Amino acid sequence: MQIARIWRDWREVPDALKGAAVAVGAFDGVHRGHQAVIAGARDAAERLGASLGVVSFDPHPRRWFQKDAAPFRLMTAEQMAEALAPLGVDILYLLPFDAEMAGMTDAAFAERVLAEGLGIRHAAVGFDFTFGKGRSGSPEALRAYGERLGFTVSVAERLDDADGLKLSSSAVREALKAGDMARAAAILGRPFAIRGEVIHGDKRGRTIGVPTANIALGDYMRPAYGVYATRSRLPDGRVIDGVASLGVRPMYALETPLMEVWLFDFDSDLYGQTLDTELVAWLRGEETFDGLDALKTQIDADAAAARFVLSRS
Repeated sequence: MQIARIWRDWREVPDALKGAAVAVGAFDGVHRGHQAVIAGARDAAERLGASLGVVSFDPHPRRWFQKDAAPFRLMTAEQMAEALAPLGVDILYLLPFDAEMAGMTDAAFAERVLAEGLGIRHAAVGFDFTFGKGRSGSPEALRAYGERLGFTVSVAERLDDADGLKLSSSAVREALKAGDMARAAAILGRPFAIRGEVIHGDKRGRTIGVPTANIALGDYMRPAYGVYATRSRLPDGRVIDGVASLGVRPMYALETPLMEVWLFDFDSDLYGQTLDTELVAWLRGEETFDGLDALKTQIDADAAAARFVLSRS
């Protein structure tokens, strides 16, 4: 499947990348609510014979305005592009959220960025979409600007799951914080996954026969600390079941949270390679043990629990 192309500016956009029907928003997580907005853009693209695009921002606007906020991202830009591909998205316009963007009025954003910069033909937004300095713009304002500037606008109504599950990025974060991976996956439409490069650790796991792939969490939102049943996709496409410890490892304390993944029945060098690790189920919280033997006994129990959970999912 072809991955959505990423274009990282709204200035000097090639003519070949202009004229799309786009969904506009942060789209962190590309959850099922986001997918409903993108469906509106897809309908317009088919009607107009246009490319389908998504307009998002990097960094996330929240990071610009709250520079000291705790990590909160649900995906990387590359993961976003990959999640958009099955939805038929051709182009991800990942626009820089900088001082110029932050200072734009809603009218300036509609005119300079959407109409002149990207040359859009349609904009699809969510019911709660705001834009422009001070969040002054609304879906109704965007529709009025579009009438003047030459693009149409559709607004997706709030979409909740049949059983009342809220479909939002904040709801995903709440589920992850609670260790409720099933709820997070239900909102996202897929398991939550952390992508990162395998780095060197203290290699303590090898001394007890449990070699782990260590991955820094970076800007990802911190899920509940503890032990998870996991599935990791390797660069060559293989998917390996495993068990992971995620957090600050109280027995051998870390200053920065880390994910340490034990890939079952696997023994190859992964240093420097990038893994996508799905957190399928939270098994238990972090604990301290009375020595390495007790730790190894618990790790074996965790591995057995992970294998059981993964065999049923």
